[in-house]
Amino acid sequence: MKIAFSPCPNDTFVFHAAVHGKIPEAPKLDVTYADIDKTNYWAAEGIGPEIQKISYAALPYVLDEYALIPCGGALGRGCGPLLLTAGGDQSPRSLAGKRVAVPSERSTAYLLFRLWAAEAIPEGLDEIVVMPFHEIMPAVRDGKIDAGLVIHEARFTYQEFDLKMLVDLGEWWEQDTGLPIPLGAIVAHRSLNKEEVTKWVRASVDYAWENPEASIEYIMEHAQELSYEVAKSHIDLYVNSFSQDLGEEGFKAVASLLGRAGAEGLVPEVDLSLLKN
Repeated sequence: MKIAFSPCPNDTFVFHAAVHGKIPEAPKLDVTYADIDKTNYWAAEGIGPEIQKISYAALPYVLDEYALIPCGGALGRGCGPLLLTAGGDQSPRSLAGKRVAVPSERSTAYLLFRLWAAEAIPEGLDEIVVMPFHEIMPAVRDGKIDAGLVIHEARFTYQEFDLKMLVDLGEWWEQDTGLPIPLGAIVAHRSLNKEEVTKWVRASVDYAWENPEASIEYIMEHAQELSYEVAKSHIDLYVNSFSQDLGEEGFKAVASLLGRAGAEGLVPEVDLSLLKN
């Protein structure tokens, strides 16, 4: 069976056992390691592997063909995107009529930014520019763009670019909804047996927690020059109880994000009952 997920530590940690034959009920897996922008596109076009890790923001485009697997993905707290500026007026409305860079338009980070901006900047922005992630902070520092949306490790490095945080969008979301942030989802083609896929994905998560040393070599093989300490921090941040089971709170978080984004016209409106079917 073909599967695609990123080489990031949280994904290799979760799927190590299934990939390496540690889960008897799991099929033999043919893995493609791919950035989530690629899997978002593959799933939307129906051209990718039967099982993929995609952004929750991409779910509305694929739910007709792919079912959401209620485990193996990433929801979290304290791990949201940041909106950065070079300083000056740090009020949200200072961005009215300004240009903001984002790394993708099909990401949870982008949806959170647009939902926040609809409330905080009623005058609207001048332009939203899609820019490679690694170019955003230098562009804000150098005045080429007025603000930038950043994710992941940029939470810990933006001060090196002499930038200021205008808003922590994860914190805003959690205060506004009381819910975790839906980040990455595992989806399986609807031709597959969803219950069977769920069973072995969950078993792989459980094995990872019960045998944390077993996956270290595999994680570091794909960790893209990260130190083990950074890789472990990445896992601790993104692999949690929602990775084992979305549960009612997890489903509520996903429904809230996609429902609000659909109402704002940011994604196609979907039948939210499909999240559990």
